[in-house]
Amino acid sequence: MNQVSGQLIDITNRSIFPAIVYFENGVIQKIEKTNQAPNQYILPGFVDAHVHVESSMLVPSEFGRLAVVHGTVGTISDPHEIGNVLGVEGVEYMIENGKKINFKFHFGAPSCVPATTFETAGAEISVDDVEYLLKKPEINYLAEMMNWPGVLFNDETVFAKIAKAKALGKPVDGHAPGVQGEQAKTYAAAGISTDHECFTIEEAQDKLDCGMKILIREGSAAKNFEALIPLLDKNYEQIMFCSDDKHPDNLVEGHVNLLVKRALAKGNDLYKTLQAACINPVKHYNMNVGLLQENDPADFIVIDNPDDFNIQQTWINGELVAESGKSNIPKVENKVINNFECQPKTTEQFKVEIKGSKVQVMEALDGQLITNLLSFDNSLINNPNQTNTDEDILKVTVVNRYKEAPPAIGYIKNIGLKEGAIASSVGHDSHNIIAVGVDDDSIAKAVNLIIAAKGGVSAVGKGEEHLLELPVAGIMSEKDGYELARAYSQIDAFAKSLGSPLNSPFMTLSFMALLVIPKAKMSDLGFFDGEAFKFIDVFTD
Repeated sequence: MNQVSGQLIDITNRSIFPAIVYFENGVIQKIEKTNQAPNQYILPGFVDAHVHVESSMLVPSEFGRLAVVHGTVGTISDPHEIGNVLGVEGVEYMIENGKKINFKFHFGAPSCVPATTFETAGAEISVDDVEYLLKKPEINYLAEMMNWPGVLFNDETVFAKIAKAKALGKPVDGHAPGVQGEQAKTYAAAGISTDHECFTIEEAQDKLDCGMKILIREGSAAKNFEALIPLLDKNYEQIMFCSDDKHPDNLVEGHVNLLVKRALAKGNDLYKTLQAACINPVKHYNMNVGLLQENDPADFIVIDNPDDFNIQQTWINGELVAESGKSNIPKVENKVINNFECQPKTTEQFKVEIKGSKVQVMEALDGQLITNLLSFDNSLINNPNQTNTDEDILKVTVVNRYKEAPPAIGYIKNIGLKEGAIASSVGHDSHNIIAVGVDDDSIAKAVNLIIAAKGGVSAVGKGEEHLLELPVAGIMSEKDGYELARAYSQIDAFAKSLGSPLNSPFMTLSFMALLVIPKAKMSDLGFFDGEAFKFIDVFTD
């Protein structure tokens, strides 16, 4: 029988005591209190309560290899990114790939594929498809209900999907940015149990009062930890931690463990913090993750001390999967599936006809998914490049990757490029190609690099062309996660050398096509108002 000894952190009973944990065949057989034990601490592993694995640009088997180093033993994973590209086939790919390693992925059935009718996706997941997926043992919940207007206005298809989850006893995840008051009550009353989109403490408290659980999100683009962490003290039973979207370089640096350390550094109670990081997701989603109890799966972590919180070991099903900053999970072979059909674009296709007197511009906000809608005199862009780097007004385009169609073109502020262009086929949620650039020639080059590779992120400028290929569904790589993280860091640094001051230029870019987040966004069909839920003109009088 295997054993690990140390100071055991009993989160539920709010105590720490010397103990030996005995486990065999992946299950904890006995926890024995002792008079003394090594000066290391044993506690349940961390869970990311809401993440799109695809946004790490890694297939699940590679994501898990990196995550275990930081004490993560499981995730609540919404596969709607690959679902928008490949439908049910994509979701099943994620499930099967995740099974290749010893890590506890718990996937959801995507509820909104396509996310809206105002964009072109690669697939649709119907009510029948949702039921088929929810009946799978690997599917633990109905993934985020982004169509909050459909909930508020009794959309028949939306409620049919919710009903399927309720009938099977599986929770329904929410997504309702800015929804408060009576609308929040209506949204929660439909049976939606969580929200990870709150960006103010007032909004989050309002939803807590409606009975919803709040996921405090800190990802590569959306960073809401500082705004929401004051809620933890009084609402710790209703709080979880999540990343939502995390790029590979950030995943190498840390995961849920970083949020735990930040929460403790702010003076939050150890047990309340760990309840949010370890216990609440397991219970809410009925996860197959042990909570350091006898007869539980032997899933736990060992840290040096509760002050520094350095992860020394990660155990999953009684296997030591990470130790001293090194992953013990071996690299596995991963197949490539995709859905990418479009032809190279010409420079001329990105030119616009400047009309009227004003140009409407979306304003990106660093660390947020929401945007603003601004208006400028169009004389600012009436020049050969049709952009203005002094005022930071650049072209943004979305190119349909699933069929031949003209690019949709608009304008964006706060990307900050002084030359060249960046582009990505990671463009939430339909994953068409999105690009921002200073001139049409650079935009065309950046877009065509991705088309030639059938997926990736690219950057063009200074006489150079850089490409990170993402052949799996055009949004992930099948390659080693650490190698991909290094390659991503290099192209990220190059994008920043072109002038972008953003913390994560490619992650921010990927959300400029996410129509279900206010305010101004771009789809492959045009410039979009995410509050009024309608297309709007780029140029006005």
